[in-house]
Amino acid sequence: MKEKVVLAYSGGLDTSIITTWLKENYDVDVIAACINVGQEDDMKEIEKKALKSGVEKIYIENVTAEFIKDYVFKGVKANATYEGKYLLGTSFARPLIAKKLVEIAHKEGSKYICHGCTGKGNDQVRFEVGIAAIDPTIKIIAPWRIWDIKSREDAIDYANVRGIEISVTKEKIYSRDQNLWHISHEGGDIEDLNNEHKQDIYLMTIPPEKAKDEPSYVEIYFEKGIAKKIDGMELEPIDIVTVLNKIGGENGIGVIDLVENRLVGMKSRGIYETPGGTVLYAAHKELEEITLDKDTLHFKYLVSQKYGELVYDGLWFTTMREALDAFVDKTQETVTGTVKLKLYKGNIMVAGKESPYALYDEGISSFGASKLYDHKDSEGFINLFSLPSKIKAYKKLNNY
Repeated sequence: MKEKVVLAYSGGLDTSIITTWLKENYDVDVIAACINVGQEDDMKEIEKKALKSGVEKIYIENVTAEFIKDYVFKGVKANATYEGKYLLGTSFARPLIAKKLVEIAHKEGSKYICHGCTGKGNDQVRFEVGIAAIDPTIKIIAPWRIWDIKSREDAIDYANVRGIEISVTKEKIYSRDQNLWHISHEGGDIEDLNNEHKQDIYLMTIPPEKAKDEPSYVEIYFEKGIAKKIDGMELEPIDIVTVLNKIGGENGIGVIDLVENRLVGMKSRGIYETPGGTVLYAAHKELEEITLDKDTLHFKYLVSQKYGELVYDGLWFTTMREALDAFVDKTQETVTGTVKLKLYKGNIMVAGKESPYALYDEGISSFGASKLYDHKDSEGFINLFSLPSKIKAYKKLNNY
């Protein structure tokens, strides 16, 4: 009886040729596993393509709702970003996909999981660390670290020689990763930093210059840091992201051009579209500004950075991430309220925000008199606050 290999299958260039390569180099049955996290692919066509390529069986599992609720929305609560810009679209999806691959491997009695990640990328780490955190006995097959294929051009040649159906060409060679949260574009002319990226690559966003001339207003209601309503209508997490993707996309929101520091040591350039996510992050941050005290808010900035690094590095299934979630959840107890945003040609502006837990008090913050604050109080405060500076200055004047 042949061994089984569970292949993380997308139907893209890499996984299209890996099925054939596995059969050429191993005496195995290939079980394809396409984990749907909201990518705009025709799953019936992917199924037909996989079966045509010679896989014994294909699993197609739609986990988009779980992806948004249990992964993305945790990141939103944390305001997690990588290097201050990247909203972690690919990174959020990888631990969930890894978990599902292990579940399928267990169901099929497979000791092996194969992925199409390159030896230069982050995803090989994210998948393999995630798999190891759930079942360290599973062995990994990573063709890009084994075979003689050195580039995407070589991979296209391999496919053409063997008559394998692929959608990319050497002219349109971008590597893309899409889910409901975002789409990334890498490779091709983007790799030359002197090249302005072409706007015709956008799939979720209208270029700001071509966006409509009228602004859009959107109200987002949060409950303990979780978005619950759009313009007064209660929606499921998956629908909130879908609606905001449409509103953000048509207003040219959410495109970044980032040269990031990859986990494996090199810098790489990617163009990321995250229209709905950019709107959601902006609204959540605005609400936190009025509901969190200074020390908590400032410390959360550090947590946000650390959380983003953990997610980017594939360390989702760790005690550290769970501990950070506990801190974040505590901070979100008062992050309830509504934020109104104005979206216009790539820009996001605040048009109003309110919360029953707002720490902002107009009576105190205005220039008028207040029971809790007397202008005279500031004199003593300044004297004490400036005391270290005064002592140092006196010592300096007297030559210590």
